[in-house]
Amino acid sequence: MDRLLSHLAHLEITSPDVDASTRFYVEKFGMRLVDSIDGVSYLRCWGDYYRYSLVVRPGAEPSLANMAWRTASEEALGAAAASIEAAGVQGEWVSGGHAHGKAYQFTGPYGHPMKLFYEVENYVAEPGFESSYPDRPERRSSHAAAPRFLDHVTIAASDVRGFAEWYNRALGFRIMAFTTLDEAPITVFSVLTTNEKSHDLGVVMDTSDCAGRVNHIAFWVDTHEDLLRTADVLMENGTAMEYGPSIHGIGEQNFLYFREPSGLRVELNSGGYRNYVPDWEARSWKPSLGSNNFYRNGAMPHSMTESFPLADGFTATEEGASEEMKQALLNPYAEHGRG
Repeated sequence: MDRLLSHLAHLEITSPDVDASTRFYVEKFGMRLVDSIDGVSYLRCWGDYYRYSLVVRPGAEPSLANMAWRTASEEALGAAAASIEAAGVQGEWVSGGHAHGKAYQFTGPYGHPMKLFYEVENYVAEPGFESSYPDRPERRSSHAAAPRFLDHVTIAASDVRGFAEWYNRALGFRIMAFTTLDEAPITVFSVLTTNEKSHDLGVVMDTSDCAGRVNHIAFWVDTHEDLLRTADVLMENGTAMEYGPSIHGIGEQNFLYFREPSGLRVELNSGGYRNYVPDWEARSWKPSLGSNNFYRNGAMPHSMTESFPLADGFTATEEGASEEMKQALLNPYAEHGRG
């Protein structure tokens, strides 16, 4: 079978204050709360085709509770489960979830929970939310900052190339690019995709002992002007920009980063290239080539190295690694007793 996965369907995150996180996504970011069940919030972007885009669950800390991917077909769902088990990971079949059918749930080799399904409830707009355009699931949001789509998730793992190679081998993710340090052949970042986007799954290097961490979740708007307007609206309403707006070198997306009330990092993207090349070979960038900042004219804030849940250790980014992380990676004998 040529293709197992179609795209990222929704993300599930945890928050120590679900109500505060939900209010942020609705009131400041412009998503809509479509369901609230047993203390769990289901939110949607106005352009997504399924019932919800983001699930916020109660948890002691911000974290990734699940990433949900739709398979290319019912047959592909069974083939994907078989491929995962052949690659050494044992998952389980579950009867279904809210607004989707049976699913295969597993935890990847680097600790990240993931579920796959094919049957899903297509969103049908409630009265008052219908679009005048037949292909839109609902009318464009009147909120100035509202994202159109869920875009991607970037996780943290101890071995970037190992992570990329396992998801490529087991589920057919295309590996699109790597970032390698200028100082040494150490890979600290990679992007993968299930379709023509530059990525819908990213991975940053993590030296902590905490498996399954997430660096950020990301959404999409149509234009650069939409992205700049979102930054303006959020800042006017008390949400600081953590990094950006600017343009990534890898993927060439316009970007900005900010935090929701739990502390979890959220990215907004627009633009970027599309890649349909079936035999694409991933290039290795270096931070000096602008892997994170296309213009190479701004310093990334150190706070971007935080992943979630918070843990001791270091996290890299597309920018590379902090000086502290480089010291740990390049000189492992600096601390007495190591090596």
